[in-house]
Amino acid sequence: MSIWHRAYTLAEARLRFNGTMVDHIGITITEVGENFLKGTMPVDRRTVQPTGILHGGASVALAETLGSLAASMVVNNQEKYCVGLDINANHIRSAKNGQVTGIAKPIHIGSSTQVWSIEITDEENRLVCISRLTMAVLNFR
Repeated sequence: MSIWHRAYTLAEARLRFNGTMVDHIGITITEVGENFLKGTMPVDRRTVQPTGILHGGASVALAETLGSLAASMVVNNQEKYCVGLDINANHIRSAKNGQVTGIAKPIHIGSSTQVWSIEITDEENRLVCISRLTMAVLNFR
């Protein structure tokens, strides 16, 4: 059974990021599963640190993008919205080229908070970063 408030298309998910930082650094939403959201990010001049490896902040940007979008897709957007409370990340392995893939999965979906786990892997499916994102669920009124 799907966790999403309604069925979302990839086009709808991608449209939210036109003209934003997410668009600028090349994050693309690639799959909306029954209980996960997947996206990719290039490892290129926009996302590496001066040493040529993936910037930890870029990994966190991918994690927060996927977790925040997933959180907003779980709630009724006419009544509620989600904002970040906390994010942490453990950088496990460096990436120097290609792209990384992040998968956001829920740990807890509550009425006032949500917790998401985001695993980021390289093109060889090796773990690059693991992140946990806590979101607040707020009422519009």
